Amino acid sequence: MKRTLIATSAGLLIALASLTSVHAGEGHDHGGGPATPSANGPQRQPDGSVFLPKPAQRQLGVRTVVTEATELPRTLELSAKVMMDPNAGGKVQALNAGRIEPGPRGLPNPGQAVRKGEVLAYVASSAAPIERSNQAAQLAELRAAKTLADKRLARLQELADTVPRKEIEATESEAASLSARIAAVGGGLSSREALLAPVSGVIASANVVAGQVVDARELVFEVVDPSRLRIEALAFDATIASNIGGASMAAGDQRVPLTFIGASRSLREQALPLTFRAQGASLDQLAVGQPVRVYVQTKAKVKGIAVPVVALMKNPANQTVVWVKTAPERFEPRTVTTEPLDGVNVAVTSGLTSGDRVATQGATLINQVR
Repeated sequence: MKRTLIATSAGLLIALASLTSVHAGEGHDHGGGPATPSANGPQRQPDGSVFLPKPAQRQLGVRTVVTEATELPRTLELSAKVMMDPNAGGKVQALNAGRIEPGPRGLPNPGQAVRKGEVLAYVASSAAPIERSNQAAQLAELRAAKTLADKRLARLQELADTVPRKEIEATESEAASLSARIAAVGGGLSSREALLAPVSGVIASANVVAGQVVDARELVFEVVDPSRLRIEALAFDATIASNIGGASMAAGDQRVPLTFIGASRSLREQALPLTFRAQGASLDQLAVGQPVRVYVQTKAKVKGIAVPVVALMKNPANQTVVWVKTAPERFEPRTVTTEPLDGVNVAVTSGLTSGDRVATQGATLINQVR
């Protein structure tokens, strides 16, 4: 009994000892509070601004521009599409039905450069069997008549001293006429139409393969000059045509100036088509039929600040903001209102003042700092 009590007491002492706090060794105490963020890294401040150290700015490639208030043209944004310049492009169509045969350099590929007058392909004319048999019979008759005419001419030439000269000349003329008719009928049996490039440029579309049968007037190739294109925009306000001071569009990150050619005198889908001319090496990025946005600058003016489109961001409330550098390592969001300008820049009409440093390159990364 006494041994049992001693064993029970020892077990209770061991259990109580296990309930006491255990302390980690020196250097291994992690603490109970949350980890504090590094004060030297990019941080979103309580007031919404962003603290961005200089090393982080260089790593993110942040660039800023100094704004300047000025008079800017009031601009309208119109839907448009790229079209072929009729003076620098053309379509290749077959005049007759037939089978496609490759040209001297084979069938051209889309994007291949061609010269004006170059043979792109041949169309071997097709005819019904009855037509070909009639042509063959006519050719046989002409050849027989030609043989008789040659023999008669030879006999008359042997009797040239006794036969009038006019009979010999008539027979010679008949023989020459039969030769020409044989050549014409024979060429019709084995003729093929050459499809020529109407202008110098590149192949915009190729719609055939070797051996394909095409119908008359079927489109085979399209050739365009990529440095000369037309842009057709649709304006639902007919008074815009008389108030155009300039126009441009964006091709990638480049601004392409447009020359206004004229406005149509008939509506299309309740809109007035406006035609512009575009020229330049940057048009290589465009394709015929591609939808684009045209920015038409009117003669009216609005006071604002030109800011690159890449500087515009959205805040959590879905408002348009730009990031302004207020200190060497501090960026502050500014809510702005904008109007279109030229596709590459926008006109900020409120929210900025002249002299502000607006972040352009790297603005997306600043907007993501939390």
